[in-house]
Amino acid sequence: MPITPQFSEETESAILTRLLDNIAPEVDKRQGSIAYDLSDPAAQEFAHAYISLDRTLSYAFLNEDMPSDLLTTAASDFGVDRKPAIEAKGEVTFTGQIGQVIPKETQVRTDDGVYFITLNDAILTQETAKVTVEAELGGISGNVNVGYINTVVGDLAGVLTVTNELAFDNGVDEESDESLLQRVYDKVRKPATSGNIYHYEQWAREVSGVGAARVYPTWNGPGTVKVVLLGDDKQAPAQTVIDAVTTHIAEERPVGANVTVVGATEVPINVSADLTLASGTTIDEVKADIEKAVNAYLESLAFNDTLVRYTRIAAILLDVPRIIDYANLKLNGGTSNIEVANEQVAILGTVNVNAV
Repeated sequence: MPITPQFSEETESAILTRLLDNIAPEVDKRQGSIAYDLSDPAAQEFAHAYISLDRTLSYAFLNEDMPSDLLTTAASDFGVDRKPAIEAKGEVTFTGQIGQVIPKETQVRTDDGVYFITLNDAILTQETAKVTVEAELGGISGNVNVGYINTVVGDLAGVLTVTNELAFDNGVDEESDESLLQRVYDKVRKPATSGNIYHYEQWAREVSGVGAARVYPTWNGPGTVKVVLLGDDKQAPAQTVIDAVTTHIAEERPVGANVTVVGATEVPINVSADLTLASGTTIDEVKADIEKAVNAYLESLAFNDTLVRYTRIAAILLDVPRIIDYANLKLNGGTSNIEVANEQVAILGTVNVNAV
């Protein structure tokens, strides 16, 4: 919650008025006088000082308006560290002459300039060899589809070809301010002790790539705990994230607890409708607007609300400025609300819209 300014009334004009009021009445205080010209610069500096005091006050308490670096420092005072970015990692296939050496840290890239480096030396004992590469920069920019890595950089350019036969999906962005602040609030407001529900939730959310977690104690009998995860994008996380949470909880959990960690089960929501569009609007433009808005709506529901409301999707269509009206709106082929279970998350499936 933003901190309300405490000194908003301390404007340059108000300060100048007080300064002039403190000067003897017989002294000329009109604009352009010596008294006025000497007081005005001081009023400006005092006003700046009050602005700084308000800013300092807002930084003294955890809130959403804090600069990122100060929030990181403040959160660490509570024992909550910002989760770092993780570099995407996977295998690429090099093709070339048998016997060709591929040195460690050989660069490869995508057409849009996402760079990866090989993590070990390799030799083409056949015409192809699989080598593990890692993105040079952490974050989801390294999450690329099949075949996107297609260029060898450096001395081996033109000697070797390269491709990735599998998609990369384990790159994670640095934790956002919103997520970090919420974890601090949760640590203070949800005391984690002796392996209670809050403890498992806290352990899960300490791992990069985890956006939310639900904990189900005794889900399969005494001594069992189930932890269901969402990624930062409010969808099922990559298996590498699930494995990292499993390892982390195993290091922290009480002795004897049998813990199962899984990703939330995704439930695709397919949207179809006939649309009346404003003049000059293309169906592709409108489709992009719908996808963005529905995605945002479904993200807001994740682990918060189990009901995807038909009327809410309808409202989203009418909120798109370039849509005049709609007909035959269907969600997963029907016209009813869609309910998802506690361990599920609704995600956007297909959007099939037609202009009429």
